[in-house]
Amino acid sequence: MKTIMFIFGGLALAAWSIFANPVEVGDVAWGRDHDLALQESKKTGKPVFVLFQEVPGCKGCRDFGKTVLTNPDLVNVIETNFVPLLIYNNRGGKDAELLRQYGEPSWNFQVVRFLDGDGRDIIPRRDRIWDIQSLSRRMAEVLAKTDRPIPAELRSLVMHLKSPAPMGQFANFPNTEEKQKTSAETPTAQVAFAQHCFWTGEMIYGGIDGVVSTEAGFLDGREVTLVDYDPKKVSLDRIVQEGRKNRVADKVYVQSQAQAGLAQGVPTGLLTPQYRKASESDQKRQLKGTPVAKLDLTPYQATKVNAWIRRDSGKALNYLTPEQLEAIR
Repeated sequence: MKTIMFIFGGLALAAWSIFANPVEVGDVAWGRDHDLALQESKKTGKPVFVLFQEVPGCKGCRDFGKTVLTNPDLVNVIETNFVPLLIYNNRGGKDAELLRQYGEPSWNFQVVRFLDGDGRDIIPRRDRIWDIQSLSRRMAEVLAKTDRPIPAELRSLVMHLKSPAPMGQFANFPNTEEKQKTSAETPTAQVAFAQHCFWTGEMIYGGIDGVVSTEAGFLDGREVTLVDYDPKKVSLDRIVQEGRKNRVADKVYVQSQAQAGLAQGVPTGLLTPQYRKASESDQKRQLKGTPVAKLDLTPYQATKVNAWIRRDSGKALNYLTPEQLEAIR
């Protein structure tokens, strides 16, 4: 059990009390009192980190809790530098009132917003921020905008790490309006490709620039690779053609007719809720047996390192931080 006490006018208030967190909300010690969170923000200057979450939730909600909100560095930054507040988006009472107050839809995927002590958004609301890097970059943006220091562990999480640059190069990130704009993450799109071996699928698709994450899974009795990509950086047609060239695109499962129209040259189907993730032993198989396997990689790092570690180890290591490189020397 985890409890954090706050003192208001000599009265101790046990605002944060967590026991057996639902999987959808990770390991963060969440507060559940909206007014108390705003008071604490005014008192300390810390932004309020608000998670609107569905509990019990869908696979995406559970994965967000399991893969993002359990990262030890991220959890520590949230609890130390923000005032964590959890609002359920599928319950009545005070939660429903707060959904109406902030214009949030009910029964929705998770949304994180950052508020000041008056309940106003510090940066504009954004949807589909569902990975560690994207969330970390917004957290850094919020801290910079409120003139608060950005912890070293958050700086490390922020970087996509296409080169292991010294941390000092990011000393002022993001300290200008231009940097704040470029730090905003664009929404990703998702498809799944059927092939003979999802181990190979993850390796091939993960190596494509613009692909941000991959996952081994099953759909329609076939092995598939679930692919999240940034449509502003890579087209679905380019991904399809790369898959065809490497014989890992027997069929593509899409989420919309628009995507189906972009997938040229392969049969298409619908990416349905029947999709299921493969076992952990089948995930990022190229990493197994390498020194990198012992590292705590972000999903983006794991995707890219898994793609290159067997083909171009130098390129793979470019996605690691200096601290991670030191750990495997």
